Amino acid sequence: MNFTLKQLRYFVAVAEQGSISATAGKLFVSQPALSAALAQLEREFDAQLLVRHKARGVSLTPIGRELVAEARNLLSHAGELSNRAHALSHALEGELAIGCFLTLAPFYLPRLLSGFDNDHPNLQININEGAMDHLQTMLLASDVEIALLYDLELDAALEVEVLAEIAPHALLAAEHPLAGRESISLRDLVAMPMVLLDLPHSRDYFRGLFWRLGIEPQIRYRTRSFELARGMVARGHGYSLLSLRPATDRTYDGGRVRCLPLGDDLPSLSIALAWPRHSRLTRRAEAFREHCRGFFAALDSANPAAI
Repeated sequence: MNFTLKQLRYFVAVAEQGSISATAGKLFVSQPALSAALAQLEREFDAQLLVRHKARGVSLTPIGRELVAEARNLLSHAGELSNRAHALSHALEGELAIGCFLTLAPFYLPRLLSGFDNDHPNLQININEGAMDHLQTMLLASDVEIALLYDLELDAALEVEVLAEIAPHALLAAEHPLAGRESISLRDLVAMPMVLLDLPHSRDYFRGLFWRLGIEPQIRYRTRSFELARGMVARGHGYSLLSLRPATDRTYDGGRVRCLPLGDDLPSLSIALAWPRHSRLTRRAEAFREHCRGFFAALDSANPAAI
């Protein structure tokens, strides 16, 4: 192996900038030196990594796209090794980029990170919220190292560790005639208007619960906002199905809702951690993984979503 970490840094930087001249200016190196380093790296790999476009910068070849994520991962581990070598103690330091599914973040991250910050005060956590597809893209591109999400149709290239199972529930306005029940069936709701939480994968999961029973919901409103769905239900616009339960039955505008368990035999949702299958987690990410395990194990095992 004759390539250097400097060459890899140059390669990643050029891939991100899309321009050799812009990268040279940012890294304070000459364009000839940068071009020579990239050419040497391509010779070492025996592959073309970049396509040079006259007056239009550069773009990655298919091989370049495959290797840039691996290069980022290798540089991350090299940086961690350097930090370890210079550390004066065993405390974790540096930055850790994590991802979290949009609706899970406000329910779990504030408390989860409180404990983690106490244990690792010198570690900086960078939070990236997003929908499922966005988080998977970030994981596979090494933009985040580990993510908290649902185990729903995840890419086979991801390693998955399930942390908790949560059951879906029906959400009704507090004054709804059925709100006083102890539980409810989807068949009791199917003829009523539904407010669907319309996020990728989530919408298919909730609609799939009806399909398992051979029925189709009557969707009146769609929203990507968890709290808007609750607000619409509280004001009588329909019912909704959700998996997470806030600690209050009040909505942002002062309305009230009631959560009812579903009496049907339906699949639960798995809350999980995911990371690239062929990438070794850094020590920082391993510490976060261990903390998540303890955090979810300490929640009410009967209903981890009821916080």
